[in-house]
Amino acid sequence: MTFVATLCGSGSCPTVYRTDRNTYVVQGYTVTGENAGLDLPPGEQLVEIPADLLAEAVRAAGQA
Repeated sequence: MTFVATLCGSGSCPTVYRTDRNTYVVQGYTVTGENAGLDLPPGEQLVEIPADLLAEAVRAAGQA
């Protein structure tokens, strides 16, 4: 995976990565389907990230 964007300088915090399969992986805070009122299929999870991180990832991906 290739780093795309984060909002912190170091340590473990929400981050966006790009894969070699033309997809993105998001590191964030786990939200259960039950807490969100959703029925998730096996193998899927919800991840919450700051809106500012998503905006930064879009900006960074446009520069790549």
